[in-house]
Amino acid sequence: MRDEGLSGMVGKFYLGDNGRVANAVLVWAYAKFGVAGHQWFALVSGGVMLGVLWAVTVSALRRAGLTAPRGLPLLVASMVTAVFLFATPNTYKTFYWPAASVSHTIAPVLACAAALPLLRARSRRGRRCALAAAFVAGLCIGTLSEETSVVVLVVLSAVLLVIAGQRRGHARSWCVTGMAGTVTGTLVLYTSPGARIRRGRFGTDGVSFLAPDSLLGSLRGFGHILGTVLTTWAYLGAVAAGLLLGLLIRGAEGRRVVVSPVRLWRTACVAVLAFLLSGYLCTLVAYPVFGESVTTSTRIWNDYLLLYIAVLVGAGALLGLALGRRTRHTGAVQAAGAAVCVAVCLALAVPLWRLEADMRVRAVKWDQQDRWMRARVAAGDRVLPYTPVSVAGMVEPFRQHGRRVWPALCVADYYHLERITYSLRLP
Repeated sequence: MRDEGLSGMVGKFYLGDNGRVANAVLVWAYAKFGVAGHQWFALVSGGVMLGVLWAVTVSALRRAGLTAPRGLPLLVASMVTAVFLFATPNTYKTFYWPAASVSHTIAPVLACAAALPLLRARSRRGRRCALAAAFVAGLCIGTLSEETSVVVLVVLSAVLLVIAGQRRGHARSWCVTGMAGTVTGTLVLYTSPGARIRRGRFGTDGVSFLAPDSLLGSLRGFGHILGTVLTTWAYLGAVAAGLLLGLLIRGAEGRRVVVSPVRLWRTACVAVLAFLLSGYLCTLVAYPVFGESVTTSTRIWNDYLLLYIAVLVGAGALLGLALGRRTRHTGAVQAAGAAVCVAVCLALAVPLWRLEADMRVRAVKWDQQDRWMRARVAAGDRVLPYTPVSVAGMVEPFRQHGRRVWPALCVADYYHLERITYSLRLP
C-alpha cells in the first residue's frame, strides 16, 4: 500500500496472495490511512453494518405492506448487529481485526445490501438497476470471500424454491442474476495466479472437496461449531427482537398480520435447511486449508452466522405473530422480550470491556516497540529483534517457538529491514 497504492494491492492479491480482488480494494480503502485506518476501521464498519441492516429491515417491511412503530426497525437492526459482532467467541477477529473482517464479517452484510435495490424497485428502470446491482454485488462477493459466496448461492437457491409457482418473475430473474455474478466472481478468484499459489502453499492443489476425509472431517467440525453456536445464549437477543417485531407489526389499516400456516412452515423449514447447508458447505470449503482447526478459526463462522441470526429473528417474529393472534393483551410478553434484549446487551458488554483493556495494554506496548524500531532503522540497523504483542489469541508475526512465517516478512518490509528475529523482551 505504501509503495504501490491501489494497483499494487490488487496486483499483489490477484497475482501472488489469494486472488481476492475485492478484498484488495477493501484493504486499500482502510490501509491508505495507515495506522489510523486500522484504528477507525471497527467504528466505521460497524456503522455501515448497522445502517445496511436498518435499511434492509425498513425496506422489507414496506415491500410487504407492513407498518411498525417508529424505532422498532432500528431496534431489530441494532440487536442483530450486536449479537453478530459480539456474541462470537472471538470479537477481536470478528470486529476489530480488519484483515479478517473485510472477508468474513463485512462480506455477508454486503450481500444483504445487494437486496436493497430489489426491495425499493417500483419501476421498470428500478428493476433493471436491481438486476445490475445483483450481478455486480455477486461479482464482488465472489472475489471477496469463498465462504460468503457459498452462502449467497444457497440462500438464492432457497428463495427460488420458496417462490416457485408464484408470479414473481422479477424476483426469480434477480436471484438468477445474483447467482450468475457470484459464480463469475468465484471463477475469477479460483483461476487466478494468486489462488493457485495459495493452494500450493497450503498443499491443497488438486485436493477434492468430495474426498471422504474432507466430507467426514467437515461434518465433525461443523457439528462441533453448531454445538457451540446453539448453546450461546446471547443469540436469544435476536429471537427477542424478532418477537417484538412479530407482536407490533401491522398490516393494512392497522390489522394484525395473518400468514398461511402451510406457507409459514414451508418457509421456516427452507430457512433452517439453508442455514445448515450453508454452514456445512462453508466448513467443507475451509477444511482443506484449516483441517481440524476449522472448529477454532471462528472468523470463518461469520460468513453464515448472519444467516443464522436472520433465521432466529424470523423465528421470533413468527412466534410473535402466533401470540398476537391468540390474545390482545401482549404487554407482558413485550416487556419480557425487551428485558431479554437488555440482558443480552449487558452480558455482551462485560467481555467487550475486558477486551478493551487488553487492547489498550497492547497499544501502549506496540507504540513503544514501534518507536524503538524506527529509531534503530534510522541508526542503520538492518536486522532487529521483534517481540509479538498478542491480543485475543493472535500469534503473528511468528508461530510456535519463534518460527518465522510470512507475516514476519511483512513486518521486516514495513520497517525497511532485511529480517526480524524472535524476541521475548520488549525493548
